[in-house]
Amino acid sequence: MLPDVKKILYASDIDKGSRPAFRAAVSLCGHYHSEITYLHVIEPLSASAQSIVQTMINDSTLNELHDQSLANLKLKIQERIERFCESELEQSEMLTEGSISSRVEEGAPWKTILRVADEIDADVIVMGTRTHSAMGQFLLGSTANKVMHNSKRPVLIVPL
Repeated sequence: MLPDVKKILYASDIDKGSRPAFRAAVSLCGHYHSEITYLHVIEPLSASAQSIVQTMINDSTLNELHDQSLANLKLKIQERIERFCESELEQSEMLTEGSISSRVEEGAPWKTILRVADEIDADVIVMGTRTHSAMGQFLLGSTANKVMHNSKRPVLIVPL
């Protein structure tokens, strides 16, 4: 017997190729009458980029700019997610009100995905992965691989 799936965490970079993974999440949602949390993670500046910026701007100004920029970016991404969901879902398959919510978080993508999955007590994580060479995945790893190997809950990986 399959476990009941009430909460789905769908993690996406909102790329055009992410539609197959979103469709898989919507299919699960329709089958189980569950909720989807659409998560997009914004990666912070690298340490070297942050160091360069800090040499030009004092800390208080930098923190203020960061907070304003992050709030602006989150708002734009939320709007983009809403447009994506509306364009992707046909009228006949519109989910019930409140069945899709969205979150935009800042952090290391794989760690943030796992943290949010824990926070919402997701039953499954759905995400896509782009095909890379075996050597590329060995050297760099992918967000999907890291999530899959560190998650304590099921992860559905959809090739994009």
